Amino acid sequence: MTKRYYTMRQDWVGPRGRDSVTAIDYIETTGQRYESSPSNPTILVAIPAYNEGPTIGSVVLKARQHADEVLVVDDGSTDDTAEVAELAGAKILRHARNLGKGTAIRTAWLHAREEDVDALVLLDGDHQHDPRDIPRLVHPIRSGSADVVLGVRWGKTSGMPRYRRLGKRVLDYATAAGTRNGMLTDSQSGYRVFSRQALKALEPTDNGLAIESQMLLEAQERNLRIEEVNIDSRYDLDGSTLSPGLHGTSVLGRIVTLVSEKRPLFFFGVSGAVLLLIAAALAAIVLQIFYTTETLAIGYTFIVVLFGIVGIVSIFIGITLNALKRIAAK
Repeated sequence: MTKRYYTMRQDWVGPRGRDSVTAIDYIETTGQRYESSPSNPTILVAIPAYNEGPTIGSVVLKARQHADEVLVVDDGSTDDTAEVAELAGAKILRHARNLGKGTAIRTAWLHAREEDVDALVLLDGDHQHDPRDIPRLVHPIRSGSADVVLGVRWGKTSGMPRYRRLGKRVLDYATAAGTRNGMLTDSQSGYRVFSRQALKALEPTDNGLAIESQMLLEAQERNLRIEEVNIDSRYDLDGSTLSPGLHGTSVLGRIVTLVSEKRPLFFFGVSGAVLLLIAAALAAIVLQIFYTTETLAIGYTFIVVLFGIVGIVSIFIGITLNALKRIAAK
Protein backbone atom coordinates (compact mmCIF):
# COMPACT_ATOMS: atom_id res chain seq x y z
CA MET A 1 0.00 0.00 0.00
CA THR A 2 1.33 3.45 -0.91
CA LYS A 3 2.42 5.51 2.07
CA ARG A 4 0.94 9.00 2.18
CA TYR A 5 2.91 11.99 3.42
CA TYR A 6 2.08 15.63 3.92
CA THR A 7 4.34 18.59 3.28
CA MET A 8 4.02 22.21 4.34
CA ARG A 9 3.82 25.10 1.95
CA GLN A 10 5.35 28.11 3.72
CA ASP A 11 5.45 31.84 3.06
CA TRP A 12 8.04 34.02 4.73
CA VAL A 13 6.95 36.70 7.16
CA GLY A 14 9.32 39.59 7.73
CA PRO A 15 13.02 39.67 6.82
CA ARG A 16 14.52 36.58 5.16
CA GLY A 17 17.23 36.39 7.78
CA ARG A 18 14.79 35.42 10.52
CA ASP A 19 13.40 32.01 11.37
CA SER A 20 9.73 33.07 11.41
CA VAL A 21 7.51 31.51 8.76
CA THR A 22 3.79 31.13 8.25
CA ALA A 23 2.43 27.62 7.63
CA ILE A 24 -0.15 28.28 4.93
CA ASP A 25 -1.21 24.90 3.66
CA TYR A 26 -0.61 21.15 3.72
CA ILE A 27 -0.09 19.36 0.43
CA GLU A 28 -0.47 15.58 0.18
CA THR A 29 2.37 13.87 -1.69
CA THR A 30 3.03 10.24 -2.50
CA GLY A 31 6.24 8.33 -2.02
CA GLN A 32 8.19 11.27 -0.60
CA ARG A 33 11.39 10.51 1.32
CA TYR A 34 13.18 12.69 3.80
CA GLU A 35 16.96 12.55 3.52
CA SER A 36 19.20 13.07 6.52
CA SER A 37 22.46 15.00 6.71
CA PRO A 38 25.19 15.16 9.34
CA SER A 39 24.21 18.70 10.30
CA ASN A 40 20.67 17.74 11.33
CA PRO A 41 19.83 18.03 15.03
CA THR A 42 19.53 14.82 17.03
CA ILE A 43 16.91 15.95 19.57
CA LEU A 44 14.22 18.42 18.55
CA VAL A 45 11.98 19.90 21.24
CA ALA A 46 8.74 21.21 19.74
CA ILE A 47 6.33 23.42 21.69
CA PRO A 48 2.86 24.14 20.26
CA ALA A 49 1.91 27.53 21.69
CA TYR A 50 -1.09 29.83 21.67
CA ASN A 51 -0.98 33.11 23.63
CA GLU A 52 1.69 31.89 26.05
CA GLY A 53 3.89 34.98 26.05
CA PRO A 54 4.29 35.13 29.87
CA THR A 55 5.76 31.60 30.11
CA ILE A 56 7.17 30.57 26.73
CA GLY A 57 10.53 32.32 27.14
CA SER A 58 11.62 30.46 30.26
CA VAL A 59 10.33 27.14 28.87
CA VAL A 60 12.44 27.63 25.74
CA LEU A 61 15.54 28.58 27.74
CA LYS A 62 15.25 25.48 29.94
CA ALA A 63 14.48 23.18 26.98
CA ARG A 64 17.55 24.42 25.06
CA GLN A 65 19.76 22.90 27.76
CA HIS A 66 18.59 19.42 26.74
CA ALA A 67 18.02 19.73 22.98
CA ASP A 68 19.87 20.41 19.75
CA GLU A 69 17.05 22.62 18.56
CA VAL A 70 13.90 24.09 20.11
CA LEU A 71 10.97 24.79 17.81
CA VAL A 72 7.96 26.87 18.82
CA VAL A 73 4.87 26.55 16.62
CA ASP A 74 2.95 29.76 17.20
CA ASP A 75 -0.66 28.80 16.48
CA GLY A 76 -1.93 32.26 15.54
CA SER A 77 -1.22 33.91 18.90
CA THR A 78 -2.42 37.48 19.39
CA ASP A 79 0.20 38.26 22.03
CA ASP A 80 4.02 38.32 21.89
CA THR A 81 4.49 34.52 22.12
CA ALA A 82 6.55 34.29 18.91
CA GLU A 83 8.72 37.32 19.70
CA VAL A 84 9.54 36.14 23.23
CA ALA A 85 10.29 32.60 22.05
CA GLU A 86 12.58 33.88 19.30
CA LEU A 87 14.48 36.09 21.74
CA ALA A 88 14.94 33.02 23.96
CA GLY A 89 16.61 31.20 21.05
CA ALA A 90 13.80 29.12 19.53
CA LYS A 91 13.13 28.59 15.85
CA ILE A 92 9.62 29.89 15.07
CA LEU A 93 7.02 28.47 12.73
CA ARG A 94 3.94 30.65 12.64
CA HIS A 95 0.35 29.88 11.69
CA ALA A 96 -1.46 32.83 10.13
CA ARG A 97 -4.46 32.06 12.34
CA ASN A 98 -5.41 29.74 15.18
CA LEU A 99 -5.78 26.25 13.66
CA GLY A 100 -5.81 24.10 16.80
CA LYS A 101 -3.27 22.10 18.78
CA GLY A 102 -3.46 19.13 16.43
CA THR A 103 -2.44 21.24 13.45
CA ALA A 104 0.38 22.83 15.46
CA ILE A 105 1.69 19.36 16.31
CA ARG A 106 1.43 18.35 12.66
CA THR A 107 3.52 21.37 11.68
CA ALA A 108 6.18 20.33 14.20
CA TRP A 109 5.91 16.73 12.94
CA LEU A 110 6.62 17.73 9.34
CA HIS A 111 9.57 19.86 10.43
CA ALA A 112 10.99 16.96 12.43
CA ARG A 113 10.70 14.68 9.41
CA GLU A 114 12.46 17.16 7.18
CA GLU A 115 15.28 17.52 9.73
CA ASP A 116 15.40 13.70 10.15
CA VAL A 117 15.88 13.97 13.91
CA ASP A 118 16.52 11.01 16.19
CA ALA A 119 13.87 12.13 18.70
CA LEU A 120 11.00 14.60 18.69
CA VAL A 121 10.01 15.87 22.14
CA LEU A 122 6.57 17.48 22.50
CA LEU A 123 5.77 19.55 25.56
CA ASP A 124 3.49 22.43 26.51
CA GLY A 125 4.61 26.02 26.75
CA ASP A 126 2.64 26.94 29.88
CA HIS A 127 5.17 25.57 32.41
CA GLN A 128 3.01 22.55 33.21
CA HIS A 129 5.82 20.31 31.98
CA ASP A 130 9.34 20.52 33.38
CA PRO A 131 12.01 20.55 30.61
CA ARG A 132 14.46 18.99 33.08
CA ASP A 133 12.58 15.70 32.51
CA ILE A 134 13.63 15.65 28.84
CA PRO A 135 16.76 13.47 29.34
CA ARG A 136 14.75 10.82 31.22
CA LEU A 137 12.06 10.79 28.55
CA VAL A 138 14.54 10.64 25.66
CA HIS A 139 16.64 7.86 27.22
CA PRO A 140 14.36 4.93 26.11
CA ILE A 141 14.46 6.29 22.54
CA ARG A 142 18.24 6.59 22.50
CA SER A 143 18.71 3.17 24.07
CA GLY A 144 16.43 1.63 21.45
CA SER A 145 13.92 0.21 23.94
CA ALA A 146 10.94 2.33 22.83
CA ASP A 147 9.48 4.15 19.83
CA VAL A 148 7.09 6.34 21.83
CA VAL A 149 7.63 7.57 25.40
CA LEU A 150 4.82 9.10 27.47
CA GLY A 151 5.32 11.39 30.43
CA VAL A 152 2.86 9.99 32.96
CA ARG A 153 1.06 12.28 35.40
CA TRP A 154 -0.55 9.94 37.87
CA GLY A 155 -1.02 9.53 41.59
CA LYS A 156 -1.01 12.12 44.34
CA THR A 157 2.58 13.08 43.60
CA SER A 158 1.56 14.61 40.27
CA GLY A 159 -0.31 17.42 42.03
CA MET A 160 -3.26 16.93 39.69
CA PRO A 161 -6.59 18.24 41.05
CA ARG A 162 -9.12 15.52 41.81
CA TYR A 163 -11.62 16.63 39.14
CA ARG A 164 -8.87 16.47 36.52
CA ARG A 165 -7.83 13.01 37.65
CA LEU A 166 -11.41 11.83 37.20
CA GLY A 167 -11.73 13.42 33.77
CA LYS A 168 -8.36 12.08 32.70
CA ARG A 169 -9.34 8.58 33.76
CA VAL A 170 -12.55 8.75 31.72
CA LEU A 171 -10.55 9.80 28.65
CA ASP A 172 -8.00 7.03 29.34
CA TYR A 173 -10.77 4.40 29.35
CA ALA A 174 -12.31 5.91 26.21
CA THR A 175 -8.94 5.76 24.44
CA ALA A 176 -8.39 2.19 25.64
CA ALA A 177 -11.66 1.21 23.97
CA GLY A 178 -10.04 1.98 20.64
CA THR A 179 -7.13 -0.41 21.04
CA ARG A 180 -6.63 -4.12 21.57
CA ASN A 181 -3.35 -3.69 23.44
CA GLY A 182 -4.64 -2.55 26.82
CA MET A 183 -4.93 0.79 28.59
CA LEU A 184 -2.14 3.31 29.01
CA THR A 185 -1.75 5.11 32.31
CA ASP A 186 -1.96 8.65 30.90
CA SER A 187 -3.27 8.78 27.35
CA GLN A 188 -3.82 12.55 27.44
CA SER A 189 -0.33 13.63 28.48
CA GLY A 190 1.08 16.19 26.06
CA TYR A 191 4.64 15.47 27.24
CA ARG A 192 5.91 12.71 24.96
CA VAL A 193 8.82 11.68 22.77
CA PHE A 194 8.82 9.99 19.34
CA SER A 195 11.64 8.13 17.64
CA ARG A 196 12.63 8.51 13.98
CA GLN A 197 10.74 5.29 13.24
CA ALA A 198 7.57 6.66 14.88
CA LEU A 199 7.90 9.92 12.92
CA LYS A 200 7.88 7.94 9.68
CA ALA A 201 5.14 5.49 10.71
CA LEU A 202 2.55 7.87 12.18
CA GLU A 203 0.54 10.57 10.43
CA PRO A 204 -1.13 12.98 12.91
CA THR A 205 -4.27 14.36 11.27
CA ASP A 206 -6.64 15.39 14.06
CA ASN A 207 -6.85 19.18 14.30
CA GLY A 208 -8.00 19.45 17.89
CA LEU A 209 -7.16 18.34 21.40
CA ALA A 210 -7.81 14.66 20.67
CA ILE A 211 -4.52 14.50 18.78
CA GLU A 212 -2.90 12.75 21.76
CA SER A 213 -5.37 9.87 21.59
CA GLN A 214 -5.16 9.63 17.81
CA MET A 215 -1.36 9.28 17.86
CA LEU A 216 -1.48 6.59 20.55
CA LEU A 217 -4.18 4.61 18.75
CA GLU A 218 -2.13 4.67 15.56
CA ALA A 219 1.07 3.79 17.44
CA GLN A 220 -0.57 0.71 18.94
CA GLU A 221 -2.12 -0.21 15.58
CA ARG A 222 1.37 -0.20 14.05
CA ASN A 223 2.83 -2.18 16.98
CA LEU A 224 5.22 0.57 18.00
CA ARG A 225 6.82 0.10 21.42
CA ILE A 226 5.36 2.49 23.99
CA GLU A 227 7.04 3.19 27.32
CA GLU A 228 5.84 5.32 30.23
CA VAL A 229 8.01 7.54 32.44
CA ASN A 230 6.72 9.29 35.56
CA ILE A 231 6.87 13.09 35.52
CA ASP A 232 5.83 15.97 37.76
CA SER A 233 3.39 18.56 36.45
CA ARG A 234 2.25 21.98 37.63
CA TYR A 235 -1.41 22.92 37.87
CA ASP A 236 -1.12 26.29 39.59
CA LEU A 237 -0.82 28.08 36.24
CA ASP A 238 -3.82 28.72 34.01
CA GLY A 239 -2.48 27.84 30.60
CA SER A 240 -5.59 26.51 28.89
CA THR A 241 -7.94 28.69 26.88
CA LEU A 242 -10.80 26.22 27.51
CA SER A 243 -12.55 25.33 30.75
CA PRO A 244 -11.81 21.77 31.99
CA GLY A 245 -15.41 20.72 31.33
CA LEU A 246 -15.46 22.01 27.76
CA HIS A 247 -12.01 20.60 27.13
CA GLY A 248 -12.97 17.15 28.44
CA THR A 249 -16.29 16.89 26.57
CA SER A 250 -14.77 18.04 23.27
CA VAL A 251 -11.93 15.52 23.55
CA LEU A 252 -14.29 12.72 24.62
CA GLY A 253 -16.55 13.38 21.65
CA ARG A 254 -13.64 13.18 19.25
CA ILE A 255 -12.29 10.02 20.92
CA VAL A 256 -15.69 8.34 20.49
CA THR A 257 -15.50 9.19 16.78
CA LEU A 258 -11.95 7.79 16.59
CA VAL A 259 -13.01 4.56 18.30
CA SER A 260 -15.91 4.13 15.88
CA GLU A 261 -13.44 4.50 13.00
CA LYS A 262 -10.70 2.27 14.42
CA ARG A 263 -12.90 -0.50 15.89
CA PRO A 264 -16.34 -0.32 14.25
CA LEU A 265 -17.33 -3.85 15.24
CA PHE A 266 -16.55 -3.17 18.89
CA PHE A 267 -18.19 0.27 18.93
CA PHE A 268 -21.39 -0.52 17.06
CA GLY A 269 -21.54 -4.13 18.21
CA VAL A 270 -21.38 -3.28 21.92
CA SER A 271 -23.83 -0.39 21.48
CA GLY A 272 -26.26 -2.65 19.63
CA ALA A 273 -25.91 -5.43 22.21
CA VAL A 274 -26.64 -2.99 25.05
CA LEU A 275 -29.77 -1.76 23.27
CA LEU A 276 -30.92 -5.35 22.71
CA LEU A 277 -30.41 -6.17 26.40
CA ILE A 278 -32.47 -3.12 27.40
CA ALA A 279 -35.16 -4.15 24.91
CA ALA A 280 -35.21 -7.68 26.35
CA ALA A 281 -35.54 -6.36 29.92
CA LEU A 282 -38.39 -4.05 28.93
CA ALA A 283 -40.04 -6.89 26.98
CA ALA A 284 -40.06 -8.96 30.17
CA ILE A 285 -41.81 -6.08 31.97
CA VAL A 286 -44.34 -5.78 29.13
CA LEU A 287 -45.14 -9.51 29.34
CA GLN A 288 -45.46 -9.39 33.13
CA ILE A 289 -47.87 -6.46 32.91
CA PHE A 290 -49.87 -8.21 30.18
CA TYR A 291 -50.21 -11.48 32.14
CA THR A 292 -51.13 -9.60 35.30
CA THR A 293 -53.60 -7.07 33.91
CA GLU A 294 -54.32 -8.46 30.41
CA THR A 295 -53.47 -4.99 29.16
CA LEU A 296 -50.71 -4.21 26.65
CA ALA A 297 -48.38 -1.45 27.85
CA ILE A 298 -48.21 0.54 24.61
CA GLY A 299 -45.42 2.88 25.75
CA TYR A 300 -43.09 0.11 26.87
CA THR A 301 -43.93 -1.93 23.77
CA PHE A 302 -42.97 0.97 21.50
CA ILE A 303 -39.61 1.36 23.30
CA VAL A 304 -38.95 -2.40 23.04
CA VAL A 305 -39.55 -2.35 19.27
CA LEU A 306 -37.48 0.84 18.80
CA PHE A 307 -34.51 -0.37 20.85
CA GLY A 308 -34.67 -3.80 19.24
CA ILE A 309 -34.59 -2.40 15.69
CA VAL A 310 -31.84 0.12 16.45
CA GLY A 311 -29.79 -2.56 18.26
CA ILE A 312 -30.00 -4.99 15.34
CA VAL A 313 -29.17 -2.26 12.81
CA SER A 314 -26.22 -1.09 14.94
CA ILE A 315 -24.74 -4.61 15.07
CA PHE A 316 -25.24 -4.98 11.32
CA ILE A 317 -23.47 -1.65 10.70
CA GLY A 318 -20.58 -2.75 12.91
CA ILE A 319 -20.16 -6.03 11.03
CA THR A 320 -20.36 -4.27 7.65
CA LEU A 321 -17.88 -1.50 8.54
CA ASN A 322 -15.47 -4.00 10.06
CA ALA A 323 -15.53 -6.07 6.87
CA LEU A 324 -14.95 -2.97 4.74
CA LYS A 325 -12.08 -1.92 7.02
CA ARG A 326 -10.41 -5.31 6.60
CA ILE A 327 -10.83 -5.18 2.83
CA ALA A 328 -9.36 -1.67 2.70
CA ALA A 329 -6.39 -2.78 4.83
CA LYS A 330 -5.55 -5.43 2.25
